[in-house]
Amino acid sequence: MKSWATVDLPPIAERFSFPHLNLFDTQSEEIRPLPERDIYRMYVCGITPYDATHLGHAATYLTFDLINRYLLASGKEVRYVQNITDIDDPLLERATRDGIDWRDLAHSQIELFRSDMTDLHVIPPQSYIGAVDSIDLVIKAIQELQKRDCIYEVDGDLYFSPSSDSEFGNRSHFSRAKMLEIFAERGGDPARAGKRDPLDCLVWLKQRPNEPGWPSPFGTGRPGWHIECSAIALEYVQPDAKAKTSIDIQGGGSDLIFPHHDMGAAQGALLQGKPFADFYVHGGMIGLDGEKMSKSKGNLVFVSKLIASGFDPSAIRIALMQENYRSDRMWVAEKIDAAQRFLDHLRLLLSRPEVAPTDSVIVEIIQAISANLDTPAALSALEKWCVETEDNATGGNPGELSRALDALLGIAL
Repeated sequence: MKSWATVDLPPIAERFSFPHLNLFDTQSEEIRPLPERDIYRMYVCGITPYDATHLGHAATYLTFDLINRYLLASGKEVRYVQNITDIDDPLLERATRDGIDWRDLAHSQIELFRSDMTDLHVIPPQSYIGAVDSIDLVIKAIQELQKRDCIYEVDGDLYFSPSSDSEFGNRSHFSRAKMLEIFAERGGDPARAGKRDPLDCLVWLKQRPNEPGWPSPFGTGRPGWHIECSAIALEYVQPDAKAKTSIDIQGGGSDLIFPHHDMGAAQGALLQGKPFADFYVHGGMIGLDGEKMSKSKGNLVFVSKLIASGFDPSAIRIALMQENYRSDRMWVAEKIDAAQRFLDHLRLLLSRPEVAPTDSVIVEIIQAISANLDTPAALSALEKWCVETEDNATGGNPGELSRALDALLGIAL
């Protein structure tokens, strides 16, 4: 499956050095530096395409775009993989509700997502992979797990025992009671009769009436959610056999910490015989009017509608970068209004032939991003530079600062 338009990154002068990128790892519960590598492998969980791209999506993919940009600007190669869960219960339910074919719904929403990511100046993944195109990979992964005696059948459906991985639960740090609560809320079926453990997760769903299915050695059916990501990640990041983990960064929103990332990592660890990821990086949730923004609540702010109403995509990026990526935060209209004003003012200042010194602000932005994506500090440094320029300070290079803002923050000027 094609991703979206390639983004050209402006070069940053060699005189600027890049410290190690430090990120908060959910598993170790600490900020630590990424180990030095020439190639970084990053897998980020993609959308289930049954509705338009909202600001929660935008915040998540902006977070990993910042990581991607920093590593690329520092001269590294990034093997970035993202999936699309283009077959799942929510998609089928929405298609049935709206009286359209599930494939048409998925196609339309994937196209809108591509358009939104292009507008937001997000670097596309090298591999953008749909679950439907990965059925053979899922079947192969399930067969490998069967050899490890951690797959069993319940009425024609296949389940995985995540407790087969000794590290299960150590990535999310939830109590068993909390796991059971979240599992029930996020697509799990802890109360299903016949399961060996309530936390065991579905890897192959036997075809139901009026639902799609694909042939397999286990019978006609479709993949479970977690095994889809495990199989796609391990195939397309091309793990280094010598590395201690299969991938460097597993990413997504904080709502994926459990069950999705903990269970997917358990599967990946058993498939490869080593820990799945070195870092588990999660962005915070976006809320509106005091509640989490979600499709089930119907309180979404859509990227495409903001752009259609006249807001610049770079203003959306600025608005989302005003708080740290890990923070759960509320969205209010004033944020995008203020971000648009700041962007317009920044463009005006950068059009001047004489501006305040720019080397120092570029250094501050690099250091801020290296410190666990501290975008508030980066924007603060930029605001300070604006004040200095308004005070008629000189000695800077507006073109060089514009290129750095594009390369590091994705702010297209």
